[in-house]
Amino acid sequence: MIDSLRGTLLEKTPEHVVVECAGVGYLAMTYASTTGALPAVGEECRIYTEMRVTENDVSLYGFSSRRERESFRLLTGVSGVGPKVGLAILGVLTPDRIALAIAGEDHKAFTAASGVGPKLAQRIVLELKDKMKAFGAPGGAPAAQVVPTDSTAQAMAALTSLGYTGTEAAQALTGIDPALPVQEMIRLALQSIGKRR
Repeated sequence: MIDSLRGTLLEKTPEHVVVECAGVGYLAMTYASTTGALPAVGEECRIYTEMRVTENDVSLYGFSSRRERESFRLLTGVSGVGPKVGLAILGVLTPDRIALAIAGEDHKAFTAASGVGPKLAQRIVLELKDKMKAFGAPGGAPAAQVVPTDSTAQAMAALTSLGYTGTEAAQALTGIDPALPVQEMIRLALQSIGKRR
């Protein structure tokens, strides 16, 4: 398996890059935010890769970070999410946004990606909820810490009933002490949301 490539960037488009290593040009399928993070054509770069071998094809996928690659692996482990859809999701959601959407059960966030309908979005959240605990939420905290208690769940429900998405609610509650009374958690979360707007 090829873990990463470091070499001269020969070509980049929103869908793929070509990196030359020791005289060999490797084509890796990717998405716009990864290509945007790479240097100009002709300069040295590093991409993290995932190789997929099927009966009829060998494909290489490229990412600007290990966390993006791990998100891709998790997403494509969901029934119905192939590499093309996995890249489409990463094209609209960062790994942190994916973790928050799953923690907050905000399946609608995934429907922004091409090829993801409501049923597939719900399946992604359902199948990855437990796996995301090991993957971790933003800042390296386990995703389990985002929604660890009944109090947090009640605060999440209250925020979503006020019209905030599950992702916004989960993000606002991250870092708030779950031992606090529910009303205090909601107050602090609303303050956090207010500061970001």
